[in-house]
Amino acid sequence: MIAGQDTSIVTNHHEAALTQARELRQLARVGKFKGPTSGFAPGLAQGNVVILPKSWADDFLLFCQQNPIACPLLAVSAPGKPILDALGEDIDIRTDVPEYRVFRHGELSEETSDITDLWRTDLVTFVLGCSFSFEDSLMRAGLSLRNIDCNANVSMYRTNIATNPSQYFSGDMVVSMRPFKPADAIRAVQITTRYPKSHGAPIHLGYPEMIGIKDLSKPDFGDPVPINDDEIPVFWACGVTPQLAIANACPPIAITHSPGKMLVTDVSNDQLSIL
Repeated sequence: MIAGQDTSIVTNHHEAALTQARELRQLARVGKFKGPTSGFAPGLAQGNVVILPKSWADDFLLFCQQNPIACPLLAVSAPGKPILDALGEDIDIRTDVPEYRVFRHGELSEETSDITDLWRTDLVTFVLGCSFSFEDSLMRAGLSLRNIDCNANVSMYRTNIATNPSQYFSGDMVVSMRPFKPADAIRAVQITTRYPKSHGAPIHLGYPEMIGIKDLSKPDFGDPVPINDDEIPVFWACGVTPQLAIANACPPIAITHSPGKMLVTDVSNDQLSIL
């Protein structure tokens, strides 16, 4: 907490964020919110979602452990348990994500706002940290975020950076991109380093071609955003990375969030900070 900061203001902001997170999950549950979650419930952690049969879960857990920057674990459920008490009040993973992707044998087969009909007693849920979680800290430091300013989904790109494979899961890393002036980029590095459970510090600055990105105006996921002449692109590891690994592993079924449409939790970012 900043010296001299009114604790009642901090408490009120936290309570307002909790209220917004719970309202957003309820709207997602009834199909009334299907959009990107960047900028919602500031100060609370958001999560990428991967749901797999138990027979595939141990190997995916190993994949996460071997790639903690791209796949920082926040929670793992017991098989068949859809309620995630550890992450918030009344979170039902079958309905409370704005939009899901369903993969069958590695191929994207559908996108839906409700996976209740697909739920099975052997499904294990993984929730991984998301860079949306640290956006509030960047904005409170006076940094402008182009995706929020443009009311757009964050830009995400496939790279040529290989992940560390497990037995079945492998693939290149996906990154999210936010443009900053160089001085602001340095500040962004300093701030996000404190949040390893939200992908931590950037993995690359500038020169997108060095990590296999040919055209910043054509993201593989999310929306393009303008980059000014005095700015450089800053890249963070992204929780869409497992979706490429799922395509390579080809499990009979896998369910994820749609890129940029996250599970908004009740967990405070301060609980995940290392400082």
